[in-house]
Amino acid sequence: MHLQNYSKAERNDRVEELLTAVGIIDKLNKRPSQLSGGEQQRVAVARALASKPRFILADEPTANLDSKATHDLLDIMEALNEKEKMTFIFATHDSRVMERVKRLITLDDGKVINDETK
Repeated sequence: MHLQNYSKAERNDRVEELLTAVGIIDKLNKRPSQLSGGEQQRVAVARALASKPRFILADEPTANLDSKATHDLLDIMEALNEKEKMTFIFATHDSRVMERVKRLITLDDGKVINDETK
């Protein structure tokens, strides 16, 4: 956000907004090493959202997360999709993610073998 010429006040406001959106505003002053894996993933989502992109490519966003953290993270992404109209594109092997998406495109050796809208 600094490189995009957001003022310090704008950056601080946006950080609070994003950490609230991903459910970890209480971790505002924590260092990454003080966060759980799920909280670190939420920070990664917040960082991706900082510049208000239209599309976010999430490569294995649920890797190494337990079921609850996965569910919570997908809930956050779904809410942001609806509220902010952001499109999330997942590259994943996680069936928990695939069960929740609106559109599932399956690739095999780089070729589309299935394109399904749910």
